[in-house]
Amino acid sequence: MSTPFTVRIAEDPADREACFAIRKEVFVAEQGVPQDIEYDAYDAVAVHVLAVREDGEPLGTGRLLFGEVAAAKTGGDASVGSLGRLAVAGVARGLGIGVALVRAIEEAARAHGLTAVDLHAQTQALGFYERLGYEAYGPEFPDAGIPHRSMRRVL
Repeated sequence: MSTPFTVRIAEDPADREACFAIRKEVFVAEQGVPQDIEYDAYDAVAVHVLAVREDGEPLGTGRLLFGEVAAAKTGGDASVGSLGRLAVAGVARGLGIGVALVRAIEEAARAHGLTAVDLHAQTQALGFYERLGYEAYGPEFPDAGIPHRSMRRVL
């Protein structure tokens, strides 16, 4: 059964709050990430995307960092964006929402003139990102106590 949904840039405060609520459900409640490190100064300058069911129910989110703030996460290359905080609500997994969110973030990256997107993937999600064209590089590292790898996709 498919659930009709749309993905849009989260521009108004209600959309941003919906993004943060999904992140709280997935990262804080499900995965045990401390709330004080889940939300950061980057949230104020990031492009946030939001997937919503046709009745308006929030289903997933992600964010794109670009420019100087991304360069700190991408090895100093200002032409590379940083995809992060990708989360899909438990009730909405397996519906293609994660793929749609990643593609929307990539479109936002292109709109900002970026040539590639980096991300830090939880190791259990490597296959998901590989199927979308991302390639892992560098060693495994912990982030919020969860094993991660760096990945990149050239746009």
